[in-house]
Amino acid sequence: MTDTIYRKLQKQIDQYSLGFPAAESGIDLKILKKLYTEEEASIFLDISMQLETPDSLSERTNRDPQQTTDLLEEMAKKGLLFRKRKDNAAYYAAIPFVIGSFEFQLNRIDKEFAEMVEDYFNEVYLDNLGGILPPLRTIPVNRSVNVSHNVAPYEDAREIIKSKEKIAVANCICRTHQELLNENCEKPLEACFVFGSHAEYYLENNMAREIGQEEALAILDECEKAGLVNQPANMINPGGMCNCCGDCCGVLRALNQMSKPAEQVTNNYWASVDPDLCSGCELCIERCQMAAIRMNEEQLSTIDTDRCIGCGLCVTTCPEEALSMVLKPEDKQCTPFESGMELMIKTAEKRGTSLIPLSMKDNEKQPNHRPNRRH
Repeated sequence: MTDTIYRKLQKQIDQYSLGFPAAESGIDLKILKKLYTEEEASIFLDISMQLETPDSLSERTNRDPQQTTDLLEEMAKKGLLFRKRKDNAAYYAAIPFVIGSFEFQLNRIDKEFAEMVEDYFNEVYLDNLGGILPPLRTIPVNRSVNVSHNVAPYEDAREIIKSKEKIAVANCICRTHQELLNENCEKPLEACFVFGSHAEYYLENNMAREIGQEEALAILDECEKAGLVNQPANMINPGGMCNCCGDCCGVLRALNQMSKPAEQVTNNYWASVDPDLCSGCELCIERCQMAAIRMNEEQLSTIDTDRCIGCGLCVTTCPEEALSMVLKPEDKQCTPFESGMELMIKTAEKRGTSLIPLSMKDNEKQPNHRPNRRH
């Protein structure tokens, strides 16, 4: 029974976002058993990605209302569900493994779990990201884009922060993960922003501290100086924004394994070099997280546009101002998604999966199934 419920759980989580594929070694089930009790695994199978109250879920699934309330709250505290409070009521929703329950283990991650995740990433996950709509997008460092360009607010990290009323900052889960494996890169640890209801969730679960816009902008500047890639969620109004390094970030590590990572990112810019200004100092090579810059036969920098993800880090440290960010051709430009749910739906469509819990789909095949009430 134990393996059966966790295998069902693995298949369910695999429906969402980047997925959670089965691993031949069985490390996927070990991760799930560490995170979820059997009772938690069982109820997760009936929870959708639509926010729902405990009363609604208990009525829909014939569960005891109080036990359901207590269990959902405990799972939210453990980072296994998303919780949103509104009008004195709590709503809960299922979450992916990434971005989701992995990131929400920030206060619970230990060396054993870090080793499990690293084994899983190396065996299955990093090779599974090709062709999938990324949950994060790369936007250029603010100072790297010429002021004459009409930059959309969703492509400007500083404007995103200025538009947020509720901001919290958390330690980077990826660098926390690597630090437990003694592979930390010594880049700034407190570097991940969360906004709005996401900030409230992090604060309530003691995973972040609340900050104002001024401090957030100062942290953003420090991240840029440290050579971190700015990656907000892949939507116009993001609920979070990461500052990532190629050493630790799971997304950047996966992109680095690809021959053409630029095809996998949502970004409208790439770097360009003026050969008449380049001095061949190679500072840009040191700053690039994607090995997208190399020296040509004349010992001048050249950009591999198949690898450039448009972060702009090379531009801001070029002493000769030989580098700049330029718009990609129109056929390569794109707009982020309107909302997180649209991103999830489009990702599921591209992967050929569904956001409807598998148990609900099974019930639809039965003549007397109860309808799903969604909020």
